[in-house]
Amino acid sequence: MSVSIALFTQDLRLHDNPVLRGALDSADEVVPLFVLDPDVAAAGFAAPNRAAFLADCLADLDAGLRALGGRLVLRRGPAAVATARLAEEVGAASVHVAAGVSAFAQRRELALRALLGPRLHVHDSSLTVAVPGALTPAGKDHYAVFTPYFRVWQQAPRRPVHRAPTAVRTPAGVGGEPLPAAVPDSPGLPAGGERAGRKLWRGYALARYDELHDDLAADETSRLSPYLHFGCLSAAELAASAGRKGGSGADAFVRQLAWRDFHHQVLAARPEAAHRDYRTRGDRWLSDSAEAEAWREGRTGFPLVDAGMRQLAHEGWMHNRARLVTASFLVKTLYQDWRTGARHFLRLLVDGDVANNQLNWQWVAGTGTDTRPNRVLNPLAQADRLDPDGAYVRRWVPELAALPGRAVHRPWRLDRPPARYPAPLVDPDAISARLRHGRGLD
Repeated sequence: MSVSIALFTQDLRLHDNPVLRGALDSADEVVPLFVLDPDVAAAGFAAPNRAAFLADCLADLDAGLRALGGRLVLRRGPAAVATARLAEEVGAASVHVAAGVSAFAQRRELALRALLGPRLHVHDSSLTVAVPGALTPAGKDHYAVFTPYFRVWQQAPRRPVHRAPTAVRTPAGVGGEPLPAAVPDSPGLPAGGERAGRKLWRGYALARYDELHDDLAADETSRLSPYLHFGCLSAAELAASAGRKGGSGADAFVRQLAWRDFHHQVLAARPEAAHRDYRTRGDRWLSDSAEAEAWREGRTGFPLVDAGMRQLAHEGWMHNRARLVTASFLVKTLYQDWRTGARHFLRLLVDGDVANNQLNWQWVAGTGTDTRPNRVLNPLAQADRLDPDGAYVRRWVPELAALPGRAVHRPWRLDRPPARYPAPLVDPDAISARLRHGRGLD
């Protein structure tokens, strides 16, 4: 019998998985493989929250494969070496893997190709809607501006969505290690896995996405980002499903998928942007460890900023608008290096994706693709717009829970400010003065 290997990476699902479909179509038997690579841990990406979510994903994937007659084989070691060794053990004629965009994923693919040669089949449409690098402006290798990219992205042909397989035959006797277990840092971390992700998507009120996705207190974002990051859900399938539903909510949701693709195509072309300025602005960042630590702990004295940072610590996730506000506060108000914030986010975010995290931080810092490098998000103006009644702040900052309405956003104005809540790290009036003088604050 012919044998193939489906090497799972960031595509931990049965539905619409080109890697698994390719392996099934090319052989009688398939070894579904996941490799715990020590280089991931060495680079700091095996953070406790993502390790715990990954453990859920692998257990769910294994259960799904067993229901189809197969099972997940887990190995440890450098991914290319472990995969090549397994290929020799089972006599695999082909190995299938999803193309990635990070420098790590590109190195892994080169190592796999060096060891496997023509037996390696790389599927470039597994992790995004559009293939990174397939949509390019004339004479350039990627789009640096979202709007023209989005216009092309909307018109680009898309591959068909694959159904989940009905059977998976895995060779008997293939050895593997027990599935991992991990304890998260954040007590409110969601459960991982394809079944949890598909349940969340089925129950989501997509029609109101455009109306509510910026409302911090409503908490009506999809919360699908961890499942997209680990590939429990297919971006291509979500885009197709939303497109069939139609309406302004679906259109706004699909636009966010396009933003995700945009960042992936930037990182694919510029992998060094994960740690270097995409566009150097000559910034001389301050280094104040006490202020950075106050930001990490949610003790800045600016309630909306602190609420976002405390949500991150508790859930391993943060509302997207809160991410932008907290990031802007760190780099534009405290003038700390964006990499300081990006590292902290990657340590806690269960959806800590290199492309989205690093490039959004660069967008905020003004070192990325944005054409307005001096944009600053005023935490007070943003609080009034995104949390007008203060419900989000009261949810996450219990010291302020008794304050009514918008008063919760400016506790320093009270005759008797809450004793357990810190004074602002910087003068709030100075921020407002900069806004009045047109220094690019929003």
